[in-house]
Amino acid sequence: MRLIDKQKSTLPLDELGLSKRNLALYRTLIHSPYGMVLHVGPTGSGKSMTLYSALNEISTPEINVMTAEDPIEYTLPRINQLQVQPEIGLTFARALRSYLRQDPDVILVGEIRDGETAHIAVEAALTGHLLLSTLHTNDAAATLTRFLEMGIEPFMISPSVVMICAQRLMRKLCPHCREPYAATNEEKRQLALPTDGRLTLYRPGGCEQCNGQGFWGRIGIHELLVPTEKIRSALSETGMTAEKLKRLAVAEGMTTLYWDAMDKVRQGISSMSEALSRIQPDEFDSRPTWLRENGWS
Repeated sequence: MRLIDKQKSTLPLDELGLSKRNLALYRTLIHSPYGMVLHVGPTGSGKSMTLYSALNEISTPEINVMTAEDPIEYTLPRINQLQVQPEIGLTFARALRSYLRQDPDVILVGEIRDGETAHIAVEAALTGHLLLSTLHTNDAAATLTRFLEMGIEPFMISPSVVMICAQRLMRKLCPHCREPYAATNEEKRQLALPTDGRLTLYRPGGCEQCNGQGFWGRIGIHELLVPTEKIRSALSETGMTAEKLKRLAVAEGMTTLYWDAMDKVRQGISSMSEALSRIQPDEFDSRPTWLRENGWS
């Protein structure tokens, strides 16, 4: 059972855990005049909260924002929100078709579940609308191949996708009782650091503030894939896989979920064990460009 506290408002973008580089990129791209901004991850990974925060940031009285949701989790001012009812034929696809006749500037579709919704979403993104939505995929690169599996042609995916944000939530260490300790050699290797240096990491303790849990609240880890010319061209190649696209995205500057989580471990925001319970290491050397060139700063 998922319980939603309707009394709580959405959080500002800068409180969701986006790193400085990801936040700057995200804020720039959600102001695109058209295209698709997609959030992917399992249920309970914070996709809806991030989308609502993005809508709050871009929504102004001059912009017509329309949503189709199932369910409507938060009621937002200045936004036209619709609860879909599949049992009477009011599906995401039908709502989206109707919206396209009402001159919206921004459309939020709660979830792209089938090929029909995917086709209409791509058409909307290609005809001057900014469309925000979610999918259930493991990472950003797998989203592109998921569209191919839904029957969307590569030449339609390439120009329509502005950004794909994969995300997870992990628990934050309680700031009152977190315990410092000397990192093991294995943990240093996990962080791509030399084993001969000293590194302090933190693990959960337990106090009255956190009810003895050692953790207090949660924070997001993110992976932002922005299709470049190389990625767009690769999509059209026969036999293209999600792993190949991920390798190419890393080479083009993407920080994977794993390295965003490791950054938060290094900062003492969360523990190594918590990070590894949420996301597994990549199957190749996926260190982002900024880490290869400058190291941890």
